[in-house]
Amino acid sequence: MELINQFSSGLFIIQSIIFIGLLLLLGKFAWKPILNSINERESNIMDALNQAQLAKEEMAQLKSDNERIIREAKAERDAILKEAREIKEKIVSDAKEAAKSEGDKMIAQARESIIAEKSAAVAEIKSQIGTLSVQVAESILKQKLDNADAQNQLVENILNQPNQN
Repeated sequence: MELINQFSSGLFIIQSIIFIGLLLLLGKFAWKPILNSINERESNIMDALNQAQLAKEEMAQLKSDNERIIREAKAERDAILKEAREIKEKIVSDAKEAAKSEGDKMIAQARESIIAEKSAAVAEIKSQIGTLSVQVAESILKQKLDNADAQNQLVENILNQPNQN
């Protein structure tokens, strides 16, 4: 109550004018720079958030690209391994075929050689048997044909026999 009794209207008006002037000065010189710096900071924060979102999207894109590259590399590796297996199998089958062919040639040559040697051996044996037969026959004939009567008898037997050739 004492404050109400001490109230002075002139003082109130002067203080109100000073207060309004102070508000105007603060509005002109302090509030605008403060609001500008707050708005600028808000803008910077929004830019940072947008850049963070872009970086996140870029990281997701890079991750998907890396996964795709890894899948492609695995597929290429599998294709190379498959091709290498096929080449190996072809080389092995070609080597087997070449070895079989070479073995067959060697067997055929060995057979031909055996047949030729066998024929040569048979011919030589026939020749030796013929020579030995002639020698044995000659020896037998010499013993049997020591006299002229035996020779005449042999000639007559040969002439009387029908042609055996």
